[in-house]
Amino acid sequence: MTDQYESPLSSRYASDYMLHLFSQQKRIETWRKLWISLAKAEHSLGLPITEKQIEELEAHITDIDFACAAAREKEVRHDVMAHVYTYGKAAPSAAGIIHLGATSCYITDNADIVLYRDGLKYLRGELLKVIANLSRFAETYKATPTLGYTHYQHGGQAGDAVDAGSGQRSGRAGFCRGNHEISGLPGNHRHGSQLPGAV
Repeated sequence: MTDQYESPLSSRYASDYMLHLFSQQKRIETWRKLWISLAKAEHSLGLPITEKQIEELEAHITDIDFACAAAREKEVRHDVMAHVYTYGKAAPSAAGIIHLGATSCYITDNADIVLYRDGLKYLRGELLKVIANLSRFAETYKATPTLGYTHYQHGGQAGDAVDAGSGQRSGRAGFCRGNHEISGLPGNHRHGSQLPGAV
């Protein structure tokens, strides 16, 4: 599309994984998984929610009618309530218990946390690949003399000669710091739950 603004961050630089992760499809699927988690928790506490209703919700995580949601949002002016309505159309037996007792922020904030966590986990994997490549490069060319560069041009002095691997080692150190910071984020070491990292 050429007649509307398009961000180069998505059209040129983003990976297919990140484009899908932050798509509306993935976001609303995450909303629906959160509604299922809520229903399961309420069922376990004795609220009048049946296993059959939960099963119907689980059967309709991915078949999202965005046209229906858009039409409903024009009426109610509320994105979450529009998708509650749309989900209920797909799973009619469970329509009355979707979002039961929850706030909009339970859905929107937790979904964002889950998506950001998954994005950071993917980014960490990519950083590890870069670190490994830089390590191999620095080791291979550690004894190769080359002119030192400053401000995107060579220093021009005999004393500015360095080995080709030194700059790569410096860059590798920066990527290692980034990997360490991502690894230490809350939720990166949780396992076992359907939506680890949600609050």
